[in-house]
Amino acid sequence: MGVSDPHLDVELALLAGGARFVIGCDEVGRGALAGPVGVGFVAIDGSVTPIPAGLRDSKMLSEPKRELLAPLASAWAMHSAIGLASAQEIDELGIIACLGLAGKRALAELYAAGVNVSGSVVLLDGCDDWLNKALKTPLQVVTRVKADRDCGSVAAASVIAKVHRDRLMIEADAVSPGYGWSGNKGYGSAEHMSAIGRLGATALHRKSWLKNSA
Repeated sequence: MGVSDPHLDVELALLAGGARFVIGCDEVGRGALAGPVGVGFVAIDGSVTPIPAGLRDSKMLSEPKRELLAPLASAWAMHSAIGLASAQEIDELGIIACLGLAGKRALAELYAAGVNVSGSVVLLDGCDDWLNKALKTPLQVVTRVKADRDCGSVAAASVIAKVHRDRLMIEADAVSPGYGWSGNKGYGSAEHMSAIGRLGATALHRKSWLKNSA
């Protein structure tokens, strides 16, 4: 196993400690200028099998590799879910609140699929528990820096969510051409910034962010 290969050591320890499920969590699109922010969840339990070969943090994979791995990661997981918050919601509420909002939407999907959310431990990438800030009833959340690199459930969540959001931005590029979204996925590339100057902002742009980047 290479240094960048994720493993299940953390998840298995949490399951051995009494968690009904471990829910790996990662966000995508946080720093983009256009498009939604997304939160991906992957729930696993004690019956989990070895991680799909080649699975990594989505940032360490090429786009074709992510496209191949996303369905494998979905099939590997007991359940998976993706929640989104729109550009308009980001403008109104701020990015941290919208991470929580997207997370709540994904949790509702997991709950509807039969996941015992209250008896689970959420393994969240990073050091800030933005999820519980959005919940009336707190969940057990474990934050871990580089969890998307090291923890299999979080790596799976990152790939599933990234591919889902990328596809949305590719579809949006066909509707609002000129911004290069099929390539930059809404992030502030030179092409994207130039297009905003020429064409103006669309409904998918985070208007409050454009003021700050001007």
